[in-house]
Amino acid sequence: MPRKKPFSNKQKKKQLQVKRERKRGDTGSGPSSRNASVERGGERQSDTSDSETTDIRRINQQPFGRDGRYDPNKFRLHFEKESKEEVERRKKLAMETVLKPVSDKELEVSKDEIYPSEKGLGFPRRPSWTYEMTRESLLRKEEKSYRDYLEDLHSRNPPGSLSHFEHNLETWRQLWRVLEMSDIILLIVDIRHPVLQFPPDLYRYITADLHKQVILVLNKADLCPPPLVIAWKHYMASQFPHLEMVCFTSHPGQSYNTVLQKKRMRRKADWSRAGGLIDIFKACQEITAGKVDLSSWEQKIQRDAAAARLDGELQDEGAESVLVEHQSDSALEMSNQELYKDGVLTLGCIGFPNVGKSSVINSLVGRKVVSVSRTPGHTKYFQTYYLTPTVKLCDCPGLVFPSRVNKQLQILAGIYPVAQLQEPYTSVGYLCERTPYLSVLKLKHPSLQEKESHQSAEEPSWTAWDVCEAWAERRGYKTAKAARNDVYRAANSLLRLAIDGRLCLCLRPPGYSCLKEHWENHPDLPEIMALQGRAAEEEGSAEREDEEDGESSSEPEEERDRDADDDEDGDDEDEGFGHRGWSDNKPSSGFTVNMYNVLRENDCE
Repeated sequence: MPRKKPFSNKQKKKQLQVKRERKRGDTGSGPSSRNASVERGGERQSDTSDSETTDIRRINQQPFGRDGRYDPNKFRLHFEKESKEEVERRKKLAMETVLKPVSDKELEVSKDEIYPSEKGLGFPRRPSWTYEMTRESLLRKEEKSYRDYLEDLHSRNPPGSLSHFEHNLETWRQLWRVLEMSDIILLIVDIRHPVLQFPPDLYRYITADLHKQVILVLNKADLCPPPLVIAWKHYMASQFPHLEMVCFTSHPGQSYNTVLQKKRMRRKADWSRAGGLIDIFKACQEITAGKVDLSSWEQKIQRDAAAARLDGELQDEGAESVLVEHQSDSALEMSNQELYKDGVLTLGCIGFPNVGKSSVINSLVGRKVVSVSRTPGHTKYFQTYYLTPTVKLCDCPGLVFPSRVNKQLQILAGIYPVAQLQEPYTSVGYLCERTPYLSVLKLKHPSLQEKESHQSAEEPSWTAWDVCEAWAERRGYKTAKAARNDVYRAANSLLRLAIDGRLCLCLRPPGYSCLKEHWENHPDLPEIMALQGRAAEEEGSAEREDEEDGESSSEPEEERDRDADDDEDGDDEDEGFGHRGWSDNKPSSGFTVNMYNVLRENDCE
């Protein structure tokens, strides 16, 4: 009897994968590689610890580290699972709905649209506790309180009306601890859409209940037109008169005019050059009012700036050592609420995923102490960093608060891992209706790909699916087996361009269109432009163009590698890079850069 041939390594891997899928209960959705990649998007199971009635999808699973000191999945994102019917409905909508540009008025958004007061869109509070309580009784009380919160929230809002929001109680517990331990809260938002990431209920809780101060850090200021930065500052000040605000950018004047520039910037990261460091220091100095000696912090900022000017680039090897404390669960159960304990100012850094918290911390420290990634939920555990003997920072995992924001806009804001989206096409459609995508991406309609000699005078209409298919053709994204256009990968690529700020979508405060001329001639414009490093950038633009022209020939292959699905989990040290001019479709006096002219022609070839 002939002996069976041994399985090859490839066959063994395939069998193992089939066994895992059967064990998980995944059945796939057909032979298309796009559908298969949709099904790759993470573990799906019901989470009864959060709610007995809510079906939860746990995403962004991370491998365990070699040392095993902490569970990297303890704070993984928990979002409410969408039904297959809803996903298929949106996919069909993306294939059929013709894209139409929206008016400037529709780009304006107010806080009341995102967080209407009558909908009870608060956040779960930590129940009262005493030092006499045991750890187990405290945890049980917190779990019951959280279940009550979810039931009340869902009773006030019909199914499907709420945005994605965090269902992981462990992550909310980290927020409670950080709020209790901190003396001043740095609430970090993305300047492109700040009202999405500023929950009014959180601000009221910190200021009214905890009697602590909040500093709103408008991060990624280099990605937003200067007049719009000023308009958002004035709007937030009108809504919250006592709120301290600081504009911030981790990389002023370091633009990428091509996608290749992003790779070169990784070698040039210099956290000490961030714009807005001294403003955060002055805000803290005003709040503390001499109760904490902050002279060492001021000296550190001056010392780092001087070293950066002398050396051109501050090397990590030559920087001062940073004391890092990893907080255990037991140390966080009963947090001390005494302000400025032992003469130390504790700054708590909180915010939504992908707003740049890690970049702000690295900039404040003056070196890279936190890995930075575009992947939401990248910060995996609680720790503190000592800037100086009298100033320390507390980092908190990113948290998505409940709101009524459009889910497609949420995805464009970066709260959901792009590689794990089940249906990215409607988000691409939302983006295209608000940006001049055809002129930027230089796309050819799929219906014209094989009919170049018989083009009609009438321009074909575009759907979100057409855009993704045309981008896949432009970039050369093909499925592995059938070599068809990989529409799913193309959609992911476009969403990453938007999240990175290279296909820039900036929302506007109410009334911006009517007062646009006022903001474009505002006296604070030079100050914002200096923060963004625009003047220095213009001086070096010619030199950068020469560098890019010399390297652009290898760009398409490198870009394909960067856009691969498995790149989603990689560190992204240059988060927040990018410069956008701020005139919308026609240049204004003194500013002639098109804010959407991000990808050059050879970048799309």
